[in-house]
Amino acid sequence: MADAIDTGPRQQTLKALQGLRDIVLKGEVEAGERLSEVALSTRLDVSRTPLRTALQRLEQEGLVEAIASGGFAVRRFSRNDVIDAIELRGVLEGTAARLAAERGAPSAGLRQLAGVVAALDAVVAPGPENLDFGRYEELNGDFHATLAALSGSDIIRREIARVTGLPFASPNAFVNDQVDIPAFRQSLLLGQVQHKAILSAIEGREGTRAEALAREHARLARQNLDIVLFNTSQLRHRVAALALMAG
Repeated sequence: MADAIDTGPRQQTLKALQGLRDIVLKGEVEAGERLSEVALSTRLDVSRTPLRTALQRLEQEGLVEAIASGGFAVRRFSRNDVIDAIELRGVLEGTAARLAAERGAPSAGLRQLAGVVAALDAVVAPGPENLDFGRYEELNGDFHATLAALSGSDIIRREIARVTGLPFASPNAFVNDQVDIPAFRQSLLLGQVQHKAILSAIEGREGTRAEALAREHARLARQNLDIVLFNTSQLRHRVAALALMAG
C-alpha cells in the first residue's frame, strides 16, 4: 500500500525534473534568469513540492543555482567552466580506461565495446558528408557508457555520469548535423579512430596508453567547442546547451 501511495509523488518529481531540464537545456530561460515556481508549476502541470525537489536536483547537477533572494536561477557558465568540465570528463574517462586495462575488463564487456566500435565503423564508412548523425550519437553514447562500466568502479562510473550531466561535457555535446563545417565532421572520423585505439589498449592491458588515449579523445570536444564558437556566433545556437554560456 505504501508503494502505491509513493508512486504519485515520485512520478510528479520525475515529470518536473524532465520538464525543467528540457526548458533549461533548450535555452528557453536565459542564463541568470530567476525561475518562477508559480509559472513553472502551471506550465509543467505539477505541484510546487515536486517542482522544488526537481530544482534542488538540478542544483546538485549544476544547472541551476540558489539565489540570495530565494528560489533558483539558471546557472551561467563561463567559457572556462565549459573547458574545465570537458577536461574533467577526460580525466575521469582516462582513469576508467586505465582501470579497465590494468584490472582486466571482463570478456563480455570487451565484446560489448568491440561490438559498438564495429557498428560505429559502419556508420563512418560512407565518409564525413554522409554520416548518419543520429546513429553515430546513439553508438557514441553506448561507447562511453560501456567504457565507464568497464572500469569496474561504481565510484568512477557515478562521477562520469555526474560530469556528463552537464550537457556541454557530454560525449555527444557537439555531435550535431547542423554544424556544417568540414573540420567538425572530420573530427567525428578521428573520434572513431580513437575509439578503436582505446579498445585496443584495454584489450592489450596497456593502462598508461589507454588513459592517455581516452583523455586525448575527450579533447575533441574542446576542439569542436572552438569550431562552434569561433566560426560564427550563429553556430552557438545550434548547440542548445551553449545557451547557458556567458560571453
